[in-house]
Amino acid sequence: MASVTLAIPDKTKEEMKSLPWVNWSELTREKTLKKEIFNRFIKTGTLSDDDQNFCDSIDWYPVDELELKEEYVKKLEAIDKKPAGKPMTVKEFNKWCDSL
Repeated sequence: MASVTLAIPDKTKEEMKSLPWVNWSELTREKTLKKEIFNRFIKTGTLSDDDQNFCDSIDWYPVDELELKEEYVKKLEAIDKKPAGKPMTVKEFNKWCDSL
């Protein structure tokens, strides 16, 4: 594996030192891998098994980074404007939960 050395401002270095529990190398490695996976996903629309395993391990998926489609936003806004309905009783709620 290659090693990379970066120059950072002194202020940033001091801020990083104030967070000694953060593994900055691992954080950078993860961020870089996420970017690579996202770029592959944009090109192919799929994830390899290795990419899927990585995404599962950190509970992150490239589709979450995509912007919402305008048509979907409009549907959500329309639903939000509708009345929510009457409140459920505990009995109704339990019945609803049992149906799931």
